[in-house]
Amino acid sequence: MGFAPVDEQLEILMRGCDQVVPEGELAAKLQRSFETDTPLIIKEGFDPTAPDLHIGHTVSIRKLKQFQDLGHTVVFLIGDFTGLIGDPSGQNVQRKRMSRDEVEANAETYKTQIYTILDPEKTVIDFNSRWSLPMQSEEVLELASKYTVARLLERDDFSNRYQSGQPISMLEFLYPLFQGYDSYALKADVELGGTDQLFNLLVGREIQREYGQEPQVVMTLPLLIGTDGTEKMSKSLGNYIGIFDSPDEMYGRTMSIPDKLIPSWFELCTDVSADELSIITSQLEDSEVNPRDLKNRLAREIITLYHDSGAAEAAEAHFKSVIVDKDLPDEMPEASISDPVCIVELLEANGLVSSRGEARRLIEQGAVSFDGDRVEDQMFQVPADGEHILKVGKRRFLKVITS
Repeated sequence: MGFAPVDEQLEILMRGCDQVVPEGELAAKLQRSFETDTPLIIKEGFDPTAPDLHIGHTVSIRKLKQFQDLGHTVVFLIGDFTGLIGDPSGQNVQRKRMSRDEVEANAETYKTQIYTILDPEKTVIDFNSRWSLPMQSEEVLELASKYTVARLLERDDFSNRYQSGQPISMLEFLYPLFQGYDSYALKADVELGGTDQLFNLLVGREIQREYGQEPQVVMTLPLLIGTDGTEKMSKSLGNYIGIFDSPDEMYGRTMSIPDKLIPSWFELCTDVSADELSIITSQLEDSEVNPRDLKNRLAREIITLYHDSGAAEAAEAHFKSVIVDKDLPDEMPEASISDPVCIVELLEANGLVSSRGEARRLIEQGAVSFDGDRVEDQMFQVPADGEHILKVGKRRFLKVITS
Protein backbone atom coordinates (compact mmCIF):
# COMPACT_ATOMS: atom_id res chain seq x y z
CA MET A 1 0.00 0.00 0.00
CA GLY A 2 2.96 2.31 0.62
CA PHE A 3 3.46 4.49 3.69
CA ALA A 4 4.69 8.05 4.01
CA PRO A 5 8.31 8.46 5.13
CA VAL A 6 8.78 8.02 8.87
CA ASP A 7 9.74 11.64 9.53
CA GLU A 8 6.55 12.84 7.83
CA GLN A 9 4.46 10.42 9.88
CA LEU A 10 6.13 11.50 13.12
CA GLU A 11 5.53 15.17 12.36
CA ILE A 12 1.79 14.46 12.17
CA LEU A 13 1.56 11.98 15.02
CA MET A 14 3.59 13.88 17.60
CA ARG A 15 1.48 17.01 17.37
CA GLY A 16 -0.59 17.53 20.48
CA CYS A 17 0.86 14.52 22.32
CA ASP A 18 1.80 14.72 25.97
CA GLN A 19 4.17 11.74 26.13
CA VAL A 20 5.37 8.93 23.89
CA VAL A 21 7.01 6.11 25.85
CA PRO A 22 9.56 5.27 24.66
CA GLU A 23 9.73 7.76 21.84
CA GLY A 24 12.52 5.98 20.01
CA GLU A 25 10.49 2.80 19.76
CA LEU A 26 7.70 4.58 17.90
CA ALA A 27 10.13 5.68 15.21
CA ALA A 28 11.55 2.15 15.04
CA LYS A 29 8.11 0.57 14.68
CA LEU A 30 7.16 3.06 11.99
CA GLN A 31 10.41 2.37 10.13
CA ARG A 32 9.79 -1.38 10.21
CA SER A 33 6.23 -0.79 9.01
CA PHE A 34 7.56 1.38 6.18
CA GLU A 35 10.15 -1.20 5.13
CA THR A 36 7.82 -4.22 5.28
CA ASP A 37 4.73 -2.39 4.02
CA THR A 38 2.85 -3.69 7.07
CA PRO A 39 0.48 -1.47 9.06
CA LEU A 40 0.91 -1.07 12.79
CA ILE A 41 -1.91 -2.10 15.11
CA ILE A 42 -3.08 0.97 17.01
CA LYS A 43 -5.35 0.37 19.98
CA GLU A 44 -7.45 2.49 22.27
CA GLY A 45 -9.99 1.19 24.74
CA PHE A 46 -13.16 2.92 25.91
CA ASP A 47 -15.20 1.58 28.78
CA PRO A 48 -18.87 2.32 28.00
CA THR A 49 -19.61 3.88 31.40
CA ALA A 50 -21.85 6.60 29.91
CA PRO A 51 -24.00 6.60 26.76
CA ASP A 52 -22.49 9.65 25.08
CA LEU A 53 -19.06 10.65 23.87
CA HIS A 54 -18.00 14.29 24.18
CA ILE A 55 -15.26 16.24 22.44
CA GLY A 56 -12.90 15.50 25.31
CA HIS A 57 -13.00 11.86 24.19
CA THR A 58 -12.28 12.89 20.62
CA VAL A 59 -8.80 14.24 21.44
CA SER A 60 -7.44 10.70 21.29
CA ILE A 61 -9.97 9.47 18.70
CA ARG A 62 -8.75 12.19 16.35
CA LYS A 63 -5.22 10.88 16.90
CA LEU A 64 -6.50 7.41 15.96
CA LYS A 65 -7.83 8.99 12.76
CA GLN A 66 -4.37 10.35 11.97
CA PHE A 67 -2.90 6.85 12.31
CA GLN A 68 -5.75 5.56 10.15
CA ASP A 69 -5.16 8.16 7.44
CA LEU A 70 -1.48 7.16 7.42
CA GLY A 71 -2.47 3.58 6.61
CA HIS A 72 -2.29 1.87 9.99
CA THR A 73 -4.88 -0.46 11.51
CA VAL A 74 -7.01 1.20 14.17
CA VAL A 75 -8.77 -0.95 16.77
CA PHE A 76 -11.49 0.83 18.70
CA LEU A 77 -11.81 -1.46 21.70
CA ILE A 78 -15.04 -1.32 23.66
CA GLY A 79 -14.40 -2.41 27.23
CA ASP A 80 -17.61 -4.30 27.80
CA PHE A 81 -15.69 -6.58 30.20
CA THR A 82 -13.45 -4.04 31.94
CA GLY A 83 -16.45 -1.73 32.18
CA LEU A 84 -17.94 -4.21 34.62
CA ILE A 85 -14.91 -3.63 36.88
CA GLY A 86 -14.65 0.13 36.51
CA ASP A 87 -11.43 2.01 35.84
CA PRO A 88 -9.97 3.23 39.17
CA SER A 89 -7.88 5.92 37.43
CA GLY A 90 -8.28 9.23 39.23
CA GLN A 91 -10.73 7.80 41.75
CA ASN A 92 -10.39 8.59 45.45
CA VAL A 93 -13.18 6.18 46.38
CA GLN A 94 -14.21 2.76 45.15
CA ARG A 95 -16.11 3.10 41.87
CA LYS A 96 -19.64 1.73 41.76
CA ARG A 97 -19.92 -1.30 39.49
CA MET A 98 -22.16 -1.11 36.45
CA SER A 99 -24.56 -3.80 35.33
CA ARG A 100 -24.01 -5.74 32.10
CA ASP A 101 -27.23 -4.26 30.69
CA GLU A 102 -25.95 -0.71 31.31
CA VAL A 103 -22.57 -1.49 29.73
CA GLU A 104 -24.09 -3.17 26.66
CA ALA A 105 -26.57 -0.34 26.07
CA ASN A 106 -23.83 2.28 26.23
CA ALA A 107 -21.56 0.20 23.98
CA GLU A 108 -24.19 0.27 21.23
CA THR A 109 -24.20 4.08 21.18
CA TYR A 110 -20.38 4.19 20.92
CA LYS A 111 -20.41 2.21 17.69
CA THR A 112 -22.41 4.90 15.91
CA GLN A 113 -20.77 7.95 17.48
CA ILE A 114 -17.17 7.11 16.58
CA TYR A 115 -17.97 7.16 12.87
CA THR A 116 -18.33 10.92 13.03
CA ILE A 117 -14.51 10.80 13.08
CA LEU A 118 -13.20 7.37 12.10
CA ASP A 119 -13.66 5.72 8.72
CA PRO A 120 -16.23 2.92 9.22
CA GLU A 121 -14.68 0.84 6.43
CA LYS A 122 -11.22 0.97 7.98
CA THR A 123 -12.03 0.76 11.68
CA VAL A 124 -11.87 -2.49 13.61
CA ILE A 125 -14.36 -2.52 16.48
CA ASP A 126 -13.70 -5.19 19.07
CA PHE A 127 -14.96 -6.07 22.54
CA ASN A 128 -12.64 -7.23 25.30
CA SER A 129 -15.25 -9.68 26.55
CA ARG A 130 -14.31 -11.76 23.50
CA TRP A 131 -11.16 -13.03 25.19
CA SER A 132 -11.67 -12.04 28.84
CA LEU A 133 -15.00 -13.78 29.50
CA PRO A 134 -13.84 -17.22 28.30
CA MET A 135 -10.71 -17.12 30.50
CA GLN A 136 -10.46 -20.07 32.87
CA SER A 137 -9.49 -19.68 36.52
CA GLU A 138 -5.97 -20.89 35.80
CA GLU A 139 -5.56 -18.23 33.12
CA VAL A 140 -6.74 -15.47 35.50
CA LEU A 141 -4.31 -16.73 38.15
CA GLU A 142 -1.50 -16.70 35.62
CA LEU A 143 -2.35 -13.12 34.64
CA ALA A 144 -2.44 -12.06 38.31
CA SER A 145 1.03 -13.54 38.80
CA LYS A 146 2.52 -11.23 36.16
CA TYR A 147 2.40 -8.10 38.37
CA THR A 148 3.01 -7.33 42.03
CA VAL A 149 0.92 -5.49 44.61
CA ALA A 150 3.96 -3.31 45.35
CA ARG A 151 4.02 -2.12 41.75
CA LEU A 152 0.27 -1.45 41.79
CA LEU A 153 0.65 0.63 44.95
CA GLU A 154 3.15 2.85 43.13
CA ARG A 155 0.13 4.23 41.33
CA ASP A 156 -0.83 7.61 42.84
CA ASP A 157 -4.56 7.03 43.24
CA PHE A 158 -4.05 3.59 44.80
CA SER A 159 -1.25 4.91 47.03
CA ASN A 160 -3.28 7.90 48.20
CA ARG A 161 -6.29 5.76 49.01
CA TYR A 162 -4.15 3.21 50.84
CA GLN A 163 -2.44 5.91 52.91
CA SER A 164 -5.76 7.57 53.80
CA GLY A 165 -7.44 4.31 54.74
CA GLN A 166 -9.86 4.33 51.79
CA PRO A 167 -10.79 0.79 50.72
CA ILE A 168 -9.34 -0.69 47.54
CA SER A 169 -11.00 -3.84 46.27
CA MET A 170 -9.08 -6.71 44.72
CA LEU A 171 -11.29 -6.19 41.68
CA GLU A 172 -9.78 -2.73 41.15
CA PHE A 173 -6.28 -4.21 41.27
CA LEU A 174 -7.31 -6.50 38.41
CA TYR A 175 -8.38 -3.63 36.13
CA PRO A 176 -4.93 -2.59 34.82
CA LEU A 177 -4.00 -6.25 34.40
CA PHE A 178 -7.01 -6.98 32.20
CA GLN A 179 -6.41 -3.77 30.25
CA GLY A 180 -2.84 -4.88 29.71
CA TYR A 181 -4.05 -8.31 28.62
CA ASP A 182 -6.16 -6.55 25.97
CA SER A 183 -2.94 -5.28 24.40
CA TYR A 184 -1.53 -8.80 24.38
CA ALA A 185 -4.71 -10.24 22.86
CA LEU A 186 -4.70 -7.65 20.08
CA LYS A 187 -0.89 -7.69 19.58
CA ALA A 188 -0.99 -3.91 19.85
CA ASP A 189 1.99 -1.93 18.55
CA VAL A 190 0.76 1.38 19.99
CA GLU A 191 -1.85 2.17 22.64
CA LEU A 192 -3.39 5.61 23.09
CA GLY A 193 -4.99 7.16 26.14
CA GLY A 194 -5.33 10.29 28.22
CA THR A 195 -2.58 11.39 30.59
CA ASP A 196 -4.55 9.86 33.46
CA GLN A 197 -4.15 6.47 31.76
CA LEU A 198 -0.34 6.40 31.77
CA PHE A 199 -0.04 3.81 34.55
CA ASN A 200 -2.52 1.42 32.89
CA LEU A 201 -0.84 1.81 29.51
CA LEU A 202 2.59 1.06 30.96
CA VAL A 203 1.21 -2.04 32.67
CA GLY A 204 0.20 -3.13 29.19
CA ARG A 205 3.84 -3.01 28.12
CA GLU A 206 4.81 -5.22 31.06
CA ILE A 207 2.02 -7.74 30.45
CA GLN A 208 2.99 -8.06 26.79
CA ARG A 209 6.62 -8.56 27.76
CA GLU A 210 5.68 -11.18 30.38
CA TYR A 211 3.79 -13.13 27.73
CA GLY A 212 6.74 -12.98 25.32
CA GLN A 213 5.34 -10.28 23.03
CA GLU A 214 7.06 -7.11 21.83
CA PRO A 215 5.84 -4.28 24.11
CA GLN A 216 3.59 -1.59 22.74
CA VAL A 217 4.51 2.07 22.53
CA VAL A 218 2.46 4.23 24.86
CA MET A 219 1.10 7.53 23.57
CA THR A 220 -0.76 9.84 25.94
CA LEU A 221 -2.88 12.83 24.95
CA PRO A 222 -3.74 15.85 27.14
CA LEU A 223 -7.03 15.87 29.01
CA LEU A 224 -9.28 18.53 27.54
CA ILE A 225 -10.29 21.12 30.12
CA GLY A 226 -14.06 21.60 30.09
CA THR A 227 -16.11 24.72 29.50
CA ASP A 228 -15.74 25.71 33.17
CA GLY A 229 -12.02 26.29 32.59
CA THR A 230 -10.88 24.24 35.61
CA GLU A 231 -11.88 20.56 35.50
CA LYS A 232 -11.34 18.01 32.74
CA MET A 233 -14.34 17.69 30.46
CA SER A 234 -16.94 15.43 32.02
CA LYS A 235 -20.63 14.87 31.51
CA SER A 236 -21.14 14.47 35.26
CA LEU A 237 -19.70 17.97 35.81
CA GLY A 238 -21.83 19.50 33.05
CA ASN A 239 -18.77 21.13 31.47
CA TYR A 240 -18.87 19.18 28.23
CA ILE A 241 -19.86 19.43 24.57
CA GLY A 242 -21.35 16.20 23.24
CA ILE A 243 -20.45 15.17 19.71
CA PHE A 244 -24.16 14.70 19.00
CA ASP A 245 -25.15 18.05 20.54
CA SER A 246 -27.05 20.45 18.29
CA PRO A 247 -25.02 23.11 16.44
CA ASP A 248 -26.61 25.84 18.58
CA GLU A 249 -25.59 24.05 21.80
CA MET A 250 -22.07 23.50 20.49
CA TYR A 251 -21.74 27.15 19.52
CA GLY A 252 -23.05 28.54 22.78
CA ARG A 253 -20.95 26.28 24.97
CA THR A 254 -17.80 26.95 22.97
CA MET A 255 -18.34 30.70 23.31
CA SER A 256 -18.59 30.27 27.09
CA ILE A 257 -15.05 28.91 27.58
CA PRO A 258 -12.48 31.14 29.28
CA ASP A 259 -10.15 32.93 26.87
CA LYS A 260 -7.13 31.03 28.24
CA LEU A 261 -8.47 27.78 26.74
CA ILE A 262 -8.64 29.07 23.17
CA PRO A 263 -5.18 27.83 22.02
CA SER A 264 -5.49 24.37 23.58
CA TRP A 265 -9.00 23.87 22.19
CA PHE A 266 -7.84 24.85 18.71
CA GLU A 267 -4.95 22.40 19.00
CA LEU A 268 -6.87 19.47 20.45
CA CYS A 269 -10.34 19.90 18.92
CA THR A 270 -9.78 21.21 15.38
CA ASP A 271 -7.71 20.59 12.26
CA VAL A 272 -5.94 23.97 12.16
CA SER A 273 -2.30 23.70 11.14
CA ALA A 274 0.64 24.33 13.44
CA ASP A 275 1.30 27.63 11.64
CA GLU A 276 -2.32 28.73 12.10
CA LEU A 277 -2.17 27.75 15.76
CA SER A 278 0.89 29.95 16.23
CA ILE A 279 -0.96 32.88 14.64
CA ILE A 280 -4.01 32.30 16.86
CA THR A 281 -1.83 32.24 19.98
CA SER A 282 -0.21 35.51 18.94
CA GLN A 283 -3.57 37.10 18.22
CA LEU A 284 -4.80 36.18 21.69
CA GLU A 285 -1.92 38.17 23.15
CA ASP A 286 -2.73 41.18 20.92
CA SER A 287 -4.86 43.72 22.79
CA GLU A 288 -6.42 44.85 19.51
CA VAL A 289 -7.87 41.38 18.80
CA ASN A 290 -11.14 40.53 20.51
CA PRO A 291 -11.01 36.96 21.93
CA ARG A 292 -14.68 36.65 20.98
CA ASP A 293 -13.65 36.64 17.30
CA LEU A 294 -11.27 33.75 17.93
CA LYS A 295 -13.98 31.82 19.77
CA ASN A 296 -16.35 32.48 16.88
CA ARG A 297 -13.90 30.74 14.58
CA LEU A 298 -13.30 27.95 17.11
CA ALA A 299 -17.02 27.26 17.37
CA ARG A 300 -17.38 27.18 13.59
CA GLU A 301 -14.46 24.75 13.26
CA ILE A 302 -15.90 22.37 15.86
CA ILE A 303 -19.44 22.41 14.44
CA THR A 304 -18.14 21.83 10.91
CA LEU A 305 -16.35 18.68 12.09
CA TYR A 306 -19.47 17.10 13.59
CA HIS A 307 -22.17 18.66 11.39
CA ASP A 308 -21.20 20.80 8.38
CA SER A 309 -20.22 24.35 7.42
CA GLY A 310 -23.83 25.34 6.77
CA ALA A 311 -24.81 24.31 10.29
CA ALA A 312 -21.87 26.30 11.65
CA GLU A 313 -22.96 29.45 9.82
CA ALA A 314 -26.55 29.03 11.02
CA ALA A 315 -25.42 28.51 14.62
CA GLU A 316 -23.27 31.64 14.45
CA ALA A 317 -26.21 33.68 13.19
CA HIS A 318 -28.43 32.28 15.94
CA PHE A 319 -25.86 33.06 18.61
CA LYS A 320 -25.47 36.63 17.35
CA SER A 321 -29.20 37.29 17.34
CA VAL A 322 -29.95 35.64 20.69
CA ILE A 323 -26.82 36.37 22.72
CA VAL A 324 -24.63 39.12 21.26
CA ASP A 325 -27.41 41.47 20.21
CA LYS A 326 -28.88 41.25 23.69
CA ASP A 327 -25.54 42.27 25.24
CA LEU A 328 -24.93 39.03 27.12
CA PRO A 329 -21.35 38.36 28.24
CA ASP A 330 -19.19 35.76 26.51
CA GLU A 331 -18.41 34.12 29.85
CA MET A 332 -20.92 33.46 32.61
CA PRO A 333 -21.40 30.89 35.38
CA GLU A 334 -23.25 27.72 34.48
CA ALA A 335 -25.73 25.52 36.31
CA SER A 336 -26.57 22.01 35.20
CA ILE A 337 -30.03 20.61 35.91
CA SER A 338 -31.62 17.28 35.07
CA ASP A 339 -35.19 18.14 36.08
CA PRO A 340 -37.26 21.35 36.13
CA VAL A 341 -36.44 23.52 39.15
CA CYS A 342 -38.09 26.53 40.77
CA ILE A 343 -36.40 29.73 39.65
CA VAL A 344 -36.20 31.06 43.23
CA GLU A 345 -34.30 27.97 44.37
CA LEU A 346 -32.02 28.07 41.33
CA LEU A 347 -31.08 31.74 41.83
CA GLU A 348 -30.24 31.19 45.49
CA ALA A 349 -28.34 27.94 44.95
CA ASN A 350 -26.08 29.58 42.35
CA GLY A 351 -25.33 32.76 44.26
CA LEU A 352 -27.22 35.23 42.08
CA VAL A 353 -29.16 36.30 45.15
CA SER A 354 -28.33 36.15 48.85
CA SER A 355 -31.63 34.57 49.84
CA ARG A 356 -34.92 33.31 48.49
CA GLY A 357 -36.54 36.41 49.90
CA GLU A 358 -34.29 38.58 47.74
CA ALA A 359 -35.11 36.42 44.71
CA ARG A 360 -38.86 36.88 45.26
CA ARG A 361 -38.42 40.62 45.76
CA LEU A 362 -36.44 41.01 42.55
CA ILE A 363 -39.04 39.02 40.61
CA GLU A 364 -41.74 41.35 41.95
CA GLN A 365 -39.65 44.32 40.80
CA GLY A 366 -39.30 42.87 37.30
CA ALA A 367 -35.53 42.51 37.62
CA VAL A 368 -35.36 38.81 36.67
CA SER A 369 -35.57 37.53 33.09
CA PHE A 370 -35.58 34.11 31.47
CA ASP A 371 -34.21 33.98 27.90
CA GLY A 372 -34.87 37.72 27.64
CA ASP A 373 -38.45 37.59 28.91
CA ARG A 374 -39.38 39.09 32.28
CA VAL A 375 -40.29 36.51 34.95
CA GLU A 376 -43.44 37.42 36.87
CA ASP A 377 -44.29 34.12 38.58
CA GLN A 378 -42.24 33.33 41.70
CA MET A 379 -43.08 29.64 41.21
CA PHE A 380 -41.80 29.61 37.61
CA GLN A 381 -40.14 26.28 36.79
CA VAL A 382 -36.92 26.51 34.78
CA PRO A 383 -37.21 23.66 32.23
CA ALA A 384 -34.51 21.03 31.74
CA ASP A 385 -34.75 21.07 27.95
CA GLY A 386 -31.56 22.54 26.55
CA GLU A 387 -29.75 25.80 27.25
CA HIS A 388 -31.27 28.92 28.83
CA ILE A 389 -30.08 32.26 30.17
CA LEU A 390 -31.19 33.79 33.47
CA LYS A 391 -30.48 37.46 34.13
CA VAL A 392 -30.79 39.27 37.46
CA GLY A 393 -30.51 43.05 37.33
CA LYS A 394 -28.05 44.35 34.76
CA ARG A 395 -24.92 42.33 35.43
CA ARG A 396 -25.77 38.97 36.98
CA PHE A 397 -26.15 36.10 34.54
CA LEU A 398 -26.51 32.34 34.75
CA LYS A 399 -26.44 29.86 31.90
CA VAL A 400 -28.64 26.87 32.65
CA ILE A 401 -27.82 23.65 30.78
CA THR A 402 -29.42 20.24 30.83
CA SER A 403 -27.32 17.42 32.29
